[in-house]
Amino acid sequence: MADSPTPNLAEAAAPTPAKKKGFKRRAFLIGGVAVAGAGLFGIKLSDSRAASKAAALTTGKGEHNFATWLKIAEDDQITIYSPHTDIGQGSNTGLAQMLAEELDAAWDKVRLVSAPGEPGFANTGLARGFLGEMSGQSGIVAGIPQSFMSLIARSMDLQITGGSSALRYTGQVTFQKVGAATRLALIEVAAERLGVPAAELTTADSKVLHAKSGKSLRYGELAAAAAALSLDSDPQLKSPKDYKLMRTSVPRLDLPAKVDGSAQYGMDFTVPDMRVATIMAAPVRGGKLTSVDEAPAMAVKGVEKVIKLDNAVAVIAKGYWSALGGLRALSPQFSDGGNAGISTASIFKAYDDLFAKGEPADEAGEGDVKAALGAKPIEAKYQVPFLHHAMMEPFALTAHFKDGKLNLWGGMQDPLASKMFAAKVAGLDADNVTFHPMLIGGSFGRRLPMYMEIVEQVTMLAMQLPYPVKLIWSREEEVAQGAYRPQSAAILRAAIGTDGKIAAFSNDYGQPESAESETTFIYDLPVVARRYYEYASNQQAGAWRSVNSTQQGFYNESFMDELAHAAKADPVEFRRKHLKPGSRHLAVLDEVAKRSGWGTPLPAGVGRGVAIVESFKTIVAHVIEASVKEDGSPKVLKVTTVVDAGSIVNPNAAAAQIEGGTIMGLSSAIGEAITLEQGVVQQSNLTDYPILKLADAPAVHDIHFLNSGAPMGGIGEPGVPPAAPALANALFAVTGKRIRQLPLLTQAKA
Repeated sequence: MADSPTPNLAEAAAPTPAKKKGFKRRAFLIGGVAVAGAGLFGIKLSDSRAASKAAALTTGKGEHNFATWLKIAEDDQITIYSPHTDIGQGSNTGLAQMLAEELDAAWDKVRLVSAPGEPGFANTGLARGFLGEMSGQSGIVAGIPQSFMSLIARSMDLQITGGSSALRYTGQVTFQKVGAATRLALIEVAAERLGVPAAELTTADSKVLHAKSGKSLRYGELAAAAAALSLDSDPQLKSPKDYKLMRTSVPRLDLPAKVDGSAQYGMDFTVPDMRVATIMAAPVRGGKLTSVDEAPAMAVKGVEKVIKLDNAVAVIAKGYWSALGGLRALSPQFSDGGNAGISTASIFKAYDDLFAKGEPADEAGEGDVKAALGAKPIEAKYQVPFLHHAMMEPFALTAHFKDGKLNLWGGMQDPLASKMFAAKVAGLDADNVTFHPMLIGGSFGRRLPMYMEIVEQVTMLAMQLPYPVKLIWSREEEVAQGAYRPQSAAILRAAIGTDGKIAAFSNDYGQPESAESETTFIYDLPVVARRYYEYASNQQAGAWRSVNSTQQGFYNESFMDELAHAAKADPVEFRRKHLKPGSRHLAVLDEVAKRSGWGTPLPAGVGRGVAIVESFKTIVAHVIEASVKEDGSPKVLKVTTVVDAGSIVNPNAAAAQIEGGTIMGLSSAIGEAITLEQGVVQQSNLTDYPILKLADAPAVHDIHFLNSGAPMGGIGEPGVPPAAPALANALFAVTGKRIRQLPLLTQAKA
């Protein structure tokens, strides 16, 4: 699941390709990391100290640590420490499979827990993966010493869960290698003890076996000596034909505790003498708290204190309902920060003005698009709204400041960054701050390090209170103060040649940040232009599941259907013409067409639509069958999906992520929108921010994976982007009406 932008580890790590003009990258930079002059010895020493501290935090008596992420106990218990937070996506089970596969561990002896939010657990594999992808120099990046990469990860407080990165980066770059290297170390110790060549030994079920003598040694009895050895930094990994755990649907490790109720989320957490707080920030983002009469809140039973912050007011009470009652009794006054004139309409007008002015903030593509488009290109304008993450579990974070030390408990997508941010807010040394990571009840990008208002808020409250405090955002606060997927607009233009193919294609789009680094344009066209127009409102634009691939997927795949119609061509055949022969994209498109019965008759009132999008190195195509209900709203009847993610670790878990992403994409397309008037968000709860109901979800969803052998892609997010355009294209097949503005329900009621 993942659900975040890719961190920019190397803004200038490699020359930018000529056809791209250096779009501004999202998230945070590594360019300022001060490593010059540190010297290789100093870097190695720093890495060694961080690793030793990490091992000391997690390794007890009778336990032995391997490369930070793994420990083997003398009773054969195997514990894996994951730097990824459990958001319900199931990727931690896949990570455990990857390490245990290479280790040849007995699966019933394996457990996985969250790594502490400490520098020694900064995710080096993630840093290497992101850096290789963004620089385009994965070969060079692979040669960077581990100690230097560890320094980069620690400098960035990199323990992030997002970008559909857990298996393809942490799993492949780190966990598989740790498992394989540890296995070799265990074999080396066993060979010495048995007095036989290492080549005669095999491993299985957490044992080293010597077939000739029939002797075996348990991992637990070899672990102490093996942990003292230097591990191979680049061990040989298994061939897929030898897999026993990977590519199998082992049950998820996290589910039993979630089913029996023993799993603890931030909302569940409690400690003795704890108080509960809730908060209201300025309704117009950018505004400040100007005044508040505390008396009405203090008159509510259970309320103990009202705390004023710069842009918010918080009420502390003995329980949540008392705190909420106290907050609702208040009439705080806020300034508008000069943003009262901002509305949904004004943002779209700002984009129109920018497009008319014709001065993009940046651009990419190839060829003279103006000349190739000609005087009368085919043109379409698209608009999409702000989207809310709508997490099942609103923000809930507990903090306690005592004896100069600050502890925090809860779920964030980067525990290490959360710790460091809290230390900065509190003015404490990082060694005096501990973040205890917990399960997250949904996130989709909302709990990333860039959007940590609650970390700042609860830290400020805790520093003023003599007892632990849990800060809970109400659903209303969570809806009104989101880090939304940006409201965006685009004008697409194209020309079709006499051969029925696209001669030129341009996409002018406006939003707060460029979409270039997250968007892959899959079609092979002679002339292409993508021009980015920058505009930011008062809202906090955040990373929403699959980031900019949702907007761009809707724009490009809806327009491809319009062009197919203009060319009097079948939508699938038209796309086929513009995909490279023998490409993965063409294979996915052909497979989804075949499996969906594309071109076969449908009942009256039912239409089919197709869309194909690549995001996070994974290609997903949907064919959707849909109809229109009496009230004008859409009814999704069937979804056929084909996915090429290179290879799949846990098929059932992967299918669940694709299905969840598809439904989230359909939900957002059909009914979800955050709108503004006078700078204020108009929605307040799930009553006016409608999530797709079970009755309206697809009755049938056929999901098929192509194991192409390509480099592994992500799986948590790529199901989202093709959903909206495939549905819009299906509805055109039914109604003859093009859908260029989302959500669909606003048009049904118009």
